[in-house]
Amino acid sequence: MNVKTKLSDCMRPLLLGALLLGNATLATSAQAEVQPLNRVVAIVDNDVIMQSQLDQRLREVQQTIAKRGAALPPEHVLSQQVLERLIIEDIQLQIGDRSGIRITDEELNQAIGTIAQRNGMSVEQFRAALTRDGLSFEDAREQVRREMIISRVRQRRVAERIQVTEQEVQNFLASDLGKLQLSEEYHLANILIPVPESASSEAIQAADRQASELYQQLQQGADFAQLAIARSASETALEGGDMGWRKAAQLPSPFDAMIGALKAGEVTQPMRTPGGFIILKLLEKRGGGAQVRDEVHVRHILIKPSEIRSEAEAQRLAERLYERIQAGEDFGELAKSFSEDPGSALNGGDLNWIDPNALVPEFREQMANTASGELSKPFKSTYGWHVLQVMGRRATDSSEQFREQQALNILRNRKYDEELQAWLRQIRDESYVEIKL
Repeated sequence: MNVKTKLSDCMRPLLLGALLLGNATLATSAQAEVQPLNRVVAIVDNDVIMQSQLDQRLREVQQTIAKRGAALPPEHVLSQQVLERLIIEDIQLQIGDRSGIRITDEELNQAIGTIAQRNGMSVEQFRAALTRDGLSFEDAREQVRREMIISRVRQRRVAERIQVTEQEVQNFLASDLGKLQLSEEYHLANILIPVPESASSEAIQAADRQASELYQQLQQGADFAQLAIARSASETALEGGDMGWRKAAQLPSPFDAMIGALKAGEVTQPMRTPGGFIILKLLEKRGGGAQVRDEVHVRHILIKPSEIRSEAEAQRLAERLYERIQAGEDFGELAKSFSEDPGSALNGGDLNWIDPNALVPEFREQMANTASGELSKPFKSTYGWHVLQVMGRRATDSSEQFREQQALNILRNRKYDEELQAWLRQIRDESYVEIKL
């Protein structure tokens, strides 16, 4: 039996930020002295969980619950819950190890850099902040690495269990909920000139005139926020009338239709509502609308270095093929004979119309610098040596495709939690677990 000492990985990568922003719970728990490993509390397949791991995680959970002001359950009940969590995490880490999932130093450094950036720090400042809170930078890196492994294991194992049919996507797009979730969102501000329920016709006319005057001032360049603060009776008046983000379907008629016709910065004419006269300003909008995507029609020849072909030999072969194409030989025929890209070689190297963002940076950059109909000089990417030819460029309206992808993502996310819990139960049942408590 391989007995390994494991660090507690309670701290999620994103929670490192919460730690630095004042989460004394984790800081206090991390400062707690780790007790010597005294006994095994659980055997999990080819690994073990030690009493010290359980004690440390238990203290952290107790402090977190206490900080929330919630009542603590009996310690023996909480201890069983915490141990079960450690078991599930350990099983996932072992699956990652057997699957060959490795987190490179470069990936780990990038993750640490992202955490530091989210806290408005450099990596060195982040390291210093951890030290001030009594945390080891090396322990923090190890915890992030473990969480990254678990995340990748779940992506692989759970994602393959989720099936969303084309019919489900179309049904969602046709539903009221789908239309609401995929419609445009508008960031709005308002000015309200109130009219009491029992107002006389003279009072209504006076409010109408006041709203019209404000509208004219706005048309002449007056500051909307200042007018809202000074004149509006809306509950958001002191915020300059800012209402936040709203869907068109959440607005009363006729504002839902009027907002769609506005450009950012424009205002509606005053409209009578039960509460009075309202003027809306469109601050910004997002989502919905046309999604135009640039695509490039490109073909290429890929030459890979190998055990029998050195890097220099691969480069020389790519250069010779470039010269042969320049001399008039057919690109497609040479691609069929020499290209080592299995996805395009039989098609004469043709990648068809493709989104540049789907390509590796070296290929994307070379393609961007090659005019339509032109041939690139040989260049290197992570895959090997390439010669490419740009066949054409176009802008494609992918609005419908974009909406379908959004719907697919929403439906997949809905199913993810359910599938994750089912998978966790499955791997727990299939694992050898012997609890020693």
